Amino acid sequence: MGPAGELHLSKHHGVGNDFLVLLDADDRDPLSEAEVRLLCDRHRGVGADGLLRVRPGGAQADLSMELRNADGSAAEMSGNGIRCLVQAAVDAGWVSAWTVVVDTAAGLRTVLYRTGDAPGLGFASVDMGRAILGPELSPAARPPELVSTLRAARTVDMGNPHIVLFGAPVDDAIVSSVGPRLEHAVRDRANVEFVWPTAGSDTLTMRVWERGAGETLACGTGACAVAAAAHDWGLVGPVVLVTSPGGTLQVDLDADGVALAGPTQKVADVVIDAGVLAQLAAGP
Repeated sequence: MGPAGELHLSKHHGVGNDFLVLLDADDRDPLSEAEVRLLCDRHRGVGADGLLRVRPGGAQADLSMELRNADGSAAEMSGNGIRCLVQAAVDAGWVSAWTVVVDTAAGLRTVLYRTGDAPGLGFASVDMGRAILGPELSPAARPPELVSTLRAARTVDMGNPHIVLFGAPVDDAIVSSVGPRLEHAVRDRANVEFVWPTAGSDTLTMRVWERGAGETLACGTGACAVAAAAHDWGLVGPVVLVTSPGGTLQVDLDADGVALAGPTQKVADVVIDAGVLAQLAAGP
């Protein structure tokens, strides 16, 4: 908490996947679900796909990450979020650029970070752990809207759950109808990726419906999930470019796991009156 009851956050994005970051050195500022929802609301709050609370990491890590989706629900991991988190911590002098270990709900993750040559720009690569490929979806579990175009579909665990649908390009109507339905089709809900090949080898295009946030411009764990699934299907090699509406991320696959790389951009510093936030979050 800042002076006079102020809450200080920063806003960042990784190829359009945007986050609010709260540096909480003394572990004194846990936010309620209602407060997170309000801060992430794009009309009544600041606006973001999620909120990250950062604390000191302890013996095994430099930093500790607590991730909330835009609806206030807890999440295990975000590839773009963790890269934004490290940028915020480097900017604040909590850690030095280059190698940063972060303790997440999905386990320890190592981020390689460097500052860019433009204001607020950074680049980060993160060790995302292993992609656990689940079974192919049964015909009965596949969306009927995609029955004529879907070539393959399966679940993938990236420390958080995903359903990858590989086929033809999809429109807004498909994303907004199939996405939320499949999100709630599995326990703890899932992120849903619609993916198709693009011109050039080892390049995929993706749209994503994120649990607790709706459609987002990009998703780091989603990019890893589609690359791992497509590689297992023999459609791409071990280095994959995944393009979403917000931009392109690189995914490297090897025997040790999955690495995700791309830019991060700081957008703003944000000062919130904590009393006003609490009052608004409490409702009328």
